[in-house]
Amino acid sequence: MSGYAMESATPAEIGTQALPPSDQWSTAPVVPAPVCRFENFLGAERAATLLSYATSREADFYAGTVLDPLSGQVSHKGRSSLVLPVTSSVFSAHLADCLPLVQEVLGHRAALTQTLTVLTSHGEGGHYGIHTDASRVRDVGTALSAVYYLHRKPRGFGGGQLRLYDTLLADGGARPAESYRTIEPEHDTIVFFPAGAFHEVVPSTCPSGHFADHRFTLTTWISGTGAAATVPDDPFRIWPWLAHAAERTRPLADVEHDHDGASPIALPAADPATRLTLPAPRRTP
Repeated sequence: MSGYAMESATPAEIGTQALPPSDQWSTAPVVPAPVCRFENFLGAERAATLLSYATSREADFYAGTVLDPLSGQVSHKGRSSLVLPVTSSVFSAHLADCLPLVQEVLGHRAALTQTLTVLTSHGEGGHYGIHTDASRVRDVGTALSAVYYLHRKPRGFGGGQLRLYDTLLADGGARPAESYRTIEPEHDTIVFFPAGAFHEVVPSTCPSGHFADHRFTLTTWISGTGAAATVPDDPFRIWPWLAHAAERTRPLADVEHDHDGASPIALPAADPATRLTLPAPRRTP
């Protein structure tokens, strides 16, 4: 027991001398981009087989590119990674089965009908500066980006985290905020987020220099037709704001071919027997 006498507390008034009044609000909301992440996405056996396939195709990878939205010119500015366009019916089936749940979590209601996929490899100094995926899809306001991670165990690289930036809503517009969330590139995990969200891949290290020790991903852009819609009780309606923020990164003219050489394939329908759904909430008696 304390030896000090107890006295009743009196609240102190913070007046205008300590905190001057203001004639207008100066705050602007910063809204995080919605994100959905799955662990053990393909399972140990399929993930190991896919990693083996990626490392066996070392000679076929080439430098990834960036498309300038104003000039339409392709370059390597702000990006250092290797890519290999791929398609996979097995991977597409997994995507199709989880997308209804992903859309429910992200508050997204547009129809999704096709995918565009590349294998990527990041070694020593690999990175991808702040960007959106507007150059990959026709309508950035309705498309999703998905990044599936693969790597050796123990991990042979360092860094390579995904930074997913928040969106600052101010002055009737939107732009990437300074704040972000960091997503670790864990083996056999996949992360989904709006294609209009600003994001980057921070530089990676690879002490051994071996290709098999690189950070690998299957990066997929999922698009379709129809306008994006939000969950009815979502107060921010973040999808239109994300599209607005990404406007300057969208190509001025329609791009006929993906700048990394990927080809779109149709997204299959979800299998009712394996489709993922949210578990029913527990009810207390």
